[in-house]
Order: sequence, then C-alpha cells, then structure tokens
Amino acid sequence: MNRLFISLMILSLIPGMMLAQESKVDLGISVSDGKLRGFYLAVSDYYGVSGRAVVATKERYRLRDEELPVVYFLSARARVAPSVIIGLRIKGLSWLDVTFHYGLTPEIFYVPVTVQKIGPPYGKAYGHFKKYRSKKEWKKIVLNDYEVADLVNLRFISEHYKIKPEAVIKMRSQGKNFLTINEENRKGKAKAKGKPGKEKKVKAGKKKVKRK
Repeated sequence: MNRLFISLMILSLIPGMMLAQESKVDLGISVSDGKLRGFYLAVSDYYGVSGRAVVATKERYRLRDEELPVVYFLSARARVAPSVIIGLRIKGLSWLDVTFHYGLTPEIFYVPVTVQKIGPPYGKAYGHFKKYRSKKEWKKIVLNDYEVADLVNLRFISEHYKIKPEAVIKMRSQGKNFLTINEENRKGKAKAKGKPGKEKKVKAGKKKVKRK
C-alpha cells in the first residue's frame, strides 16, 4: 500500500517537473532585451531553426550575436549540423577556413549591390571582389572573421526584411550594429503592416447590353 502511494506521488510530481523545466527554457527564449529577442526571432525565422535552438547555441558556445547567422549560413551551405561548424571554430579555424574546409569559396558571401563607392566597414571586403573580376579567382580572396560576419548579416537582414542591401550598408556606415539595424527594420515592417490599405477608386463603367 505504501509503495503504491509513493508511486502515485512520484507520478503526480512528474508533470510539475516538466512544466518547471519548460518554464526555464521559455525564460531562455523570452529575452528581456527587446533588441536581442527581435534578432534571435529573426534568425530563427530566416534560417528555419527554433528560437530555443538559437538561444541555446548562443549561450552554450558564447558566440557573438552577429556570429549566429554565420553559423546557420555555413551549416546550410555545407549541409552539416550547426554544431559541426562550431566544432571547427573551437579548433581554431577562421570562418574562411571553415568555408574552404567544405570546398566552398568566398563567392558564397558576395551580395550584389548597385553602388560603386562603398565605405567602411564593407569597403575593404567589396574591394577584394572588385580586384578579382573573374569569379574563378574569387577563391584567392581573403576575408577576416568580421568581414565574413558583415557580409552574411547583410544578406540575412536585406533578404529577411526584403530591403535593398544598400540600405543595410548605409546603416552600418552610420555605426549601427546588426541588433539595432534588425530592430529598426522589424519595427518599420510592423508599422507598415499596421497601416490601413488605401482604398482603390473604382470607376463605374457603362455595361454594354448585347442586342439580339
């Protein structure tokens, strides 16, 4: 009788334990900082990974926020798990080393733009691509970790919010980081959705009646 009572007590505690565990995970996702939350959700949505996975990756490996898109970008291009990409980074490989490791080239980081003159922080990176006009020579390009992160985030934010890359480049040239850039575009998108649509004026046309 006592064993049965103890067993029932244990079973009754399990749902509560599970809820407690879930609440801890939820706290990890419900980041108090609005910019961080917005950035993580954007990464989650664009790369098709769960919000929990994004936060867990950030906290477990202590990555810089702007490195998260790089992890998921290379993971998709190399067709390996994000943890594999991070594993190579832990071994000391640069983002470019990881790229070459999977037979990829700097071409994957290139984002087409229409402007001719580009200032920092993108000027140097785009200067490399202009130097080697033939794409076959782009494998000679050397990008540092910050340049790779800048280019990947440029693609991520411009495609996610469907804005021109030049707009992101301009915001970066003003000294804004990607959390701020993401937040401003997120709010802009939300504001645009909230605006009532313009009613189209329909002109009344005369209906032609066919004579028999």
